[in-house]
Amino acid sequence: MCQRARWWVVAGWVLVVVALSALSGTFGGETSDDYELPGSPSDRAVQILEDGGFSSDAGTQAQVVLHRDGGLDTPAVRSEVESMVAEIERLAPDASVVSPFSPEGAGQLSPDGTTGYVAVGLPPQDAEATADLQDDLTDVRSAYDGGDLTVEIGGLAVDAEGESGPPSEMIGVLAAIVILLFAFGSVIAMVLPILVGVVGAASGVALVALGARVVEMPSFAAPVAAMIAIGVGIDYALLVVTRYREALADGTHPAVAVRLAQTTAGRSVLFAGVTVVIASLGLVLMDLKVITGVALGIAGSVLVTMLAAVTLLPAMLTITGRRIDRLSVHRRRTRSDGGRLARRWSRVVQRRPWPAAIAATAVLVLLTLPVLDLRLGFSDAGTRPTSDTGRRAYDLVAEGFGPGANGPLVVAAAIGDGADAGDVENLADALAATPGVEATTPPVFSDAGDVAFLQVIPTTGPQDEATTELVHTLRDEVVPANVADGALEVAVGGATAAAVDFADYTAERLPLFLAVVLGAALVLLVAVFRGLAVAVKAVLVNLLSLGAAFGAVVAVFQWGWGVELLDLGASAPIEAWVPMMLIAIVFGLSMDYEVFLLSRIREEYDRTGDNASAVAEGLARTARVISAAAAIMVCVFGSFVLGSSRELQLFGFGLAFAVFIDATLVRLVLVPAVMELLGDRNWWLPRWLDRTLPHLTIESSRGPRGARR
Repeated sequence: MCQRARWWVVAGWVLVVVALSALSGTFGGETSDDYELPGSPSDRAVQILEDGGFSSDAGTQAQVVLHRDGGLDTPAVRSEVESMVAEIERLAPDASVVSPFSPEGAGQLSPDGTTGYVAVGLPPQDAEATADLQDDLTDVRSAYDGGDLTVEIGGLAVDAEGESGPPSEMIGVLAAIVILLFAFGSVIAMVLPILVGVVGAASGVALVALGARVVEMPSFAAPVAAMIAIGVGIDYALLVVTRYREALADGTHPAVAVRLAQTTAGRSVLFAGVTVVIASLGLVLMDLKVITGVALGIAGSVLVTMLAAVTLLPAMLTITGRRIDRLSVHRRRTRSDGGRLARRWSRVVQRRPWPAAIAATAVLVLLTLPVLDLRLGFSDAGTRPTSDTGRRAYDLVAEGFGPGANGPLVVAAAIGDGADAGDVENLADALAATPGVEATTPPVFSDAGDVAFLQVIPTTGPQDEATTELVHTLRDEVVPANVADGALEVAVGGATAAAVDFADYTAERLPLFLAVVLGAALVLLVAVFRGLAVAVKAVLVNLLSLGAAFGAVVAVFQWGWGVELLDLGASAPIEAWVPMMLIAIVFGLSMDYEVFLLSRIREEYDRTGDNASAVAEGLARTARVISAAAAIMVCVFGSFVLGSSRELQLFGFGLAFAVFIDATLVRLVLVPAVMELLGDRNWWLPRWLDRTLPHLTIESSRGPRGARR
């Protein structure tokens, strides 16, 4: 149908992309980075405060941080600060602006008097209003910063400073264009995968915006969806176009070549795409708002991209016909029996399978070792590059008030019938005497006197492991030891404690999620290739490549190896949502390469019955396209490391490293070595299991009738 109605299909896709973009611009919802975890101690602290009449959401907060080596309390500085406060009040009339020299801001000057801040509290507002305030505060900083007075803008109101140069996605697309030109040698053949990737990315971003009206979407959902859609879109289209050009080179009529490409590589695309979608939707079972939003965004973008690869691409191939090799950039004749270098390499590995398997496994295990030190958490301004004003403000506050001032804990207490204010005071004294606590603020009581809260300032920063341990110590030891049963209900909350709760929640459920993904992958592979050993092997090597990716992420982003070279800011715990997303996406992408390689190997094994020659031939026929697809994925995902968002830098780096390891060390060394060692046992399947599992066909060695003109 896509061939007969090719122009209608192309026009329909253009209409879909335009309509989705227009609808998202008109009806798109607002993003929300809500890491709230219902039922957690930090969530209970919020509820206690709300019950006592305190505002649990003070809106957007910002700080205009001031520093002067000679001290801030001088007539000249006071005058400047007064003018600054007046200017901020004019720019944000609804804001609560508190000067460090006012009675309300007595605690906003550091003990040595060299650092202080103007507190800017805003009512809840949309992202556009916050962005406008960000620009205004940046102008204020420019007007007053200079001389011996340093002014920096920090707090939640100000995100990382904008990037200069093209968006990171464009860098990845440009790299993909170069790789496709080298692989295909034709401008037209290069354009088709790029179009599929762009269609998927544009549609995915629009779907995320529309989905934000139904579910909570974090701010990074759209770029993550675009990243995945561009990568898999180009990857899927590359497989189909390669198979189409191979068929043309064998003398197949273009119309039949399109059908052949769709019944072989197209089926692989469907299988791989559905796998990614299922793995992404599995994240919804984690029941976390931020994870659900990203998972739905990825699933929607991959689904649209997959549909474009199996409908729009065949239509464009039919329109292009034999002209696909026009506008050549170098002379290269596509041969279906190529891959001599890959075939020779496979034979080298197969002649010495034990040393190859042991060496590859040792490297992967070595790369995985840093995972043993994995810590989950969230980034803040302290993890940004030092060129960012938010990072400099963060550092000034830490130097002037102590590291813990950037992430105070909030202790909320509901006072029962058998308790009074004295019990709260005693609790405050016990908290202040706890090792790891720098200071506590005096308790603040509600008008009814039934709720109180105070802040606990740790001696360490929000990202330090000691701060996480302090949260657990306060909850598990200090509070229970100093609160009589039924007297007070105490909950330790605040942004730092909420991050600890989220990290603990995800860490507890990661093993179960990993087991579900591994189990689903194993069942699918056994059903497709009718071999238990080959399926177990595929799952284990994918697990090794995933572990290596996690290890590299820990080494770079948590340990800080190379952060200065890559301008990644300070080292910190790994974003708590990233491991689950990496597991889902990496296994989906690995299944893509696994299916493409194993289907060719199985095809040769069914034809010859010789496992060794089947492995060599399968690798020879797929090495070039897998290498090109992996190189594109690495460039697209790796380009996000050049962005300013640590979450996307971390996620992009993890995906790029996983794909690189999977397409090189795993596919070129470990897979042929292990399959050589297993021999015919690769394809052994118990009879009862063969009868139980459904028969799924990905690629067929027989093309459609009339394959040659």
